[in-house]
Amino acid sequence: MPSTPQLSPQEEQERLLEEALSVVKNHAFQMKRCLDKGKLMDGLKHASTMLGELRTSMLSPRNYYELYMGISDELRHLELYLVDEFQKGRKVADLYELVQYAGNIVPRLYLLITVGVVYIKSNELSKKDILKDLVEMCRGVQHPLRGLFLRNYLLQCTKNVLPDTEEEAGSEGDEAGTVTDSIDFILLNFSEMNKLWVRMQHQGHSRNKEKREQERRELRILVGTNLVRLSQLECVDVAKFQKLVLPSILEQAVSCKDPIAQEYLMECIIQVFPDEFHLQSLSSFLRACAELHASVNVNNIIIALIDRLAQYAQNEEGAGIPTDIQLFDIFSQQITQVIQNRPDMAPEDIVSLQSALINLALKCYADKVDYVDRVLETTEDIFNRLNLDHLEHGSPVSKELMRLMKVPVDNYSNMLVVLELQHFGPLFEYFDFQSRKLMSCYIVNNALDNETNIPTQEQVDGLLNILTVLIQDQNDQPEEPEDPEDFAEEQGIMGRFIHLLSSEDLNQQYMILNTARKHFGNGGDRRIKFTLPPIVFAAYRLAFKYKEQKEDDENWEKKCQKIFQFCHQTIGALIKAEFSDIPLRLFLQGALAAGEIAFDNHESVAYEFMSQAFSLYEDEISDSKAQLIAITLIIGTLEQMSCFSEENHEPLRTKCALAASKLLKKPDQCRGVASCSHLFWSGKSTGYEGEMQDGKRVSDCLKKGLKIANQCMDNSVQVQLFVEQLNHYIYYYEKGSDNITIPVINQLICKIKETLPNLEANEETEQINKHFQNTVEHLQLRKDGGDAEGPSYEELVL
Repeated sequence: MPSTPQLSPQEEQERLLEEALSVVKNHAFQMKRCLDKGKLMDGLKHASTMLGELRTSMLSPRNYYELYMGISDELRHLELYLVDEFQKGRKVADLYELVQYAGNIVPRLYLLITVGVVYIKSNELSKKDILKDLVEMCRGVQHPLRGLFLRNYLLQCTKNVLPDTEEEAGSEGDEAGTVTDSIDFILLNFSEMNKLWVRMQHQGHSRNKEKREQERRELRILVGTNLVRLSQLECVDVAKFQKLVLPSILEQAVSCKDPIAQEYLMECIIQVFPDEFHLQSLSSFLRACAELHASVNVNNIIIALIDRLAQYAQNEEGAGIPTDIQLFDIFSQQITQVIQNRPDMAPEDIVSLQSALINLALKCYADKVDYVDRVLETTEDIFNRLNLDHLEHGSPVSKELMRLMKVPVDNYSNMLVVLELQHFGPLFEYFDFQSRKLMSCYIVNNALDNETNIPTQEQVDGLLNILTVLIQDQNDQPEEPEDPEDFAEEQGIMGRFIHLLSSEDLNQQYMILNTARKHFGNGGDRRIKFTLPPIVFAAYRLAFKYKEQKEDDENWEKKCQKIFQFCHQTIGALIKAEFSDIPLRLFLQGALAAGEIAFDNHESVAYEFMSQAFSLYEDEISDSKAQLIAITLIIGTLEQMSCFSEENHEPLRTKCALAASKLLKKPDQCRGVASCSHLFWSGKSTGYEGEMQDGKRVSDCLKKGLKIANQCMDNSVQVQLFVEQLNHYIYYYEKGSDNITIPVINQLICKIKETLPNLEANEETEQINKHFQNTVEHLQLRKDGGDAEGPSYEELVL
């Protein structure tokens, strides 16, 4: 005989459920048939047999639930039939007595509840007595799973018949019952259901503990429905909630000593009852939190309550937090008690509670900065007590502390309020290097995003002390070097941040810049090239502002002099670091600024800055290409300046010409000398009226440039230089220089035309050709009369 294949547990469950539902379907059909024929007793027998399927212990909670739902739907037909019979005049009392003689207790109690609800609707007996009778009789089923669903059925059936009125005078009111009777009924049912639910945990082998816990979590809504029913009673006000409802629920939650039940019930209380109830009973609820089982995650419970009340406080429709309820103080005291009652509480859980408390303070008491500072102080005390120091980056407690410290940074629209928090800075010291840097970058980016100006010296000093990890080397920083790109980006952010250190009070601004200079000056050679230039530019900007207010400040010139001394010293610090072209550019910018502001002694200051630029050029720059760029910058700067007397201007322009002629490569010499020509034609000087126009010196420069170009061995480079020189000649001719004539231009054009065809065909040659053609087209337009007021091009040969 072939053996029957073994079914898997899931398949076995499906088979059992299918068989049970088949029985239910059959007897439900027979029940309805009997009821339709008016055979009530036969119908009850079929109902009892159908209900007998709920006596099983074989089904899992999930499949038992499906069976229960199927049967309870069928029982609705019986209830509707009985209501109809009652309306026709049948006595329900006899039936209520009769169904109590059913053979098995589970079917008996389901039938009793069904008939009992009809009995209540008939108003033949005291409503509260029937309810009390039903809830007491349900004690007869002590099997956890069967008992839970039986009591859930009781709760569902009585949903619409529970008394929901205040105390009434007279016997009729007593019979009908009041809301207090409903509260007693639901609380008793809740208490019994919770006991059954908790008892499920202790059934079966210990190896199945995880499975049982999962099954219990799936059934929790059955217990929670009791609390939902309580919250739906309209006559349950704050007083009844405080006196009757909450104490009973909390007593049941605490005394059951079951972590799953405690956590669910506390969360359920928070969710189902109104905010106003919570506000008036905070202390009781939080005291109960402190008494919960050690393995309960009390953080989630308290944080959920805080978030709900904080949201209520911000709700426009709500009246806000009543002034007589010291919400922050209550939470603060009770959270302290919770922490004391749990000596083994993880540090990250402690910090998460403090984060929730800060959220509450910011949302409900936004104007009370001291509340936030009190939380930070408490956190610092806890860290001291636990001997926590230099929290490792990425650890749970480090993450929680970072989340806590970001809360005030995010919530205060003006980040300067953070500086009022005396314990914000000290908490920074508990982070390790990496965490301090991340948090500092977060603060700086927040200030940049919100364009938060830091307007006083004290605030600048306080903030830079907090951000010191981004400003200078730290004792605990890793030995391996940082990624250069990341470092450059980080320091670039600090450079932008410096521009936020700004005050409308100019004297205050000068002190701010001095303070910033002291902090950033300690940054070492790698950092100061990013951070000192913005300070120098901010100082130049301040000098211009002093000039704007010269009518109101008789000492403005002395202050400007002091600013340029400050800039000179700051640029000097940059020079001592690894040299780049930044100091040279800063000196040139300073010379321009001094010349334009025109304070007392400005010419000597400008001359000093120009001479410093020359010194850097001579001492520090050796690369030929870099030399050309630098001398071009110097020439361009000098050309824009009009503050120098001839006595000071002459040596500077001569120095430029000499430097240009000494460049290493011939093409660089040619271009440098040609650039110098502009110093003799349009270089401005206080010693001259209008523009300087020394045509002879211009001509000498251009001739020297052509001579150098002729010495180049590379034909393509030579032709390129000729085209560039041609453009210089055209410029000065059109400016009216008598020393530049058409025959000279013709000669140069002819030379270019002779040489161009000999060049190899390549991309470089094509660019030279294009440059020359554009120049010729310009000359053709001029010759054809494009500018009637300009010099004549009649003799030009193209």
